[in-house]
Amino acid sequence: MTRVMLRGNESIAYAFKLARVKVVPAYPITPSTLVPEKISEFIANGEMDAEFVPVESEHSAISAAVGASAKGVRVGTATASQGLALMHEVLFIASGMRLPIVMGIGNRALSAPINIWCDHQDMMSARDAGWLQFYAESNQEGLDLGIMAFKIAEDERVLLPVMVGLDAFVLTHTVEPVEMPEQGDVDEFLGEFKPKYVTLDPKKPATLGAFAFPEHYMEFKFGQWVAMERSKKVIDEVFEEFERKFGRRYRKVTPEFMDDAEIAIVTMGSMSGTAREFVKRMRSQGKKVGLVKITTFRPFPKEELLEVLRGVKVVAVMERNISFGFGGAVYGELGATFNNLAEKPKILDFIVGLGGRDITFKTFQSVYEIAEKALSEDVDEVNWIDVNKEAVYKAEGLL
Repeated sequence: MTRVMLRGNESIAYAFKLARVKVVPAYPITPSTLVPEKISEFIANGEMDAEFVPVESEHSAISAAVGASAKGVRVGTATASQGLALMHEVLFIASGMRLPIVMGIGNRALSAPINIWCDHQDMMSARDAGWLQFYAESNQEGLDLGIMAFKIAEDERVLLPVMVGLDAFVLTHTVEPVEMPEQGDVDEFLGEFKPKYVTLDPKKPATLGAFAFPEHYMEFKFGQWVAMERSKKVIDEVFEEFERKFGRRYRKVTPEFMDDAEIAIVTMGSMSGTAREFVKRMRSQGKKVGLVKITTFRPFPKEELLEVLRGVKVVAVMERNISFGFGGAVYGELGATFNNLAEKPKILDFIVGLGGRDITFKTFQSVYEIAEKALSEDVDEVNWIDVNKEAVYKAEGLL
């Protein structure tokens, strides 16, 4: 194993290379452009035996990925933000056809206004498309999750596509030390992709993703639901096998400092590193606060969250997305997770870091103060942090 300096985008490209991906259709879009650039470099230099397919749009990129995967080869691609939105209708086709495509996402805000910086709105807007979703905290996690995604997606109990999210610029363009596994070890870990079911073959014509009448359609959707539920066990198995082989531990949900915590801060993605340092500081001051990092958003890890949050008084969910008219996506699903329990914590939502706004210790301090206040009195359930509310209220004619 070799330690190298990589940007987040490069970690995805190297994951595809190590996984021996055979087809990479892609269209460039900030902040994920370096993924196809690096892949094309690998292929041009003879380092990667694959077909790079330059296309005219992201819609074409995912369509080509569907065709290649239906042929029975390992396929990877990458996009971000508006590109993922343009792919939207085909995302459902990929999952409905049970194609194990892996896609790296440079998590970026959606327009309008135009913004190229980080938030999770792009992947959250695709959360119901039938794709598994992982969120990386670091470039190392980007590489590792990118490799593991193929093993999970290609498992016969799953056969669903996977997205691996890396926060725009915070990870995609930032250089970090990454432990690069040996090719032989990855080959042993992944094995060769051998599709179990019919694949496209001009000599044996077949129809995939055919027309379905009402008396059949629901069974196909139920099959996808079953596969997503079964993927929970597969993810655990793959994470454990990866740890045995490469020494790095992954969990769908990672609790830290939670043994006696009264307040739990829940995070996803790169903000988790800042959260960890903030919690350490608060612990040194005698504050009973812990951290819960979610790596797997789809399937939603409700069993693990129920376990690690049991006994906590206040859960502060920090998220880089918003479902207008309600709150953040994690907040909604976490609330549903605890819905049928007689004893449950107060669950508060904190909308932070949209459009690349910095998430600092000051941000966490604001969150903590509201969560601490909630221990003894009522507070707003949904809270926007680091926002100039007065300016917005004036613009909306409310002041």
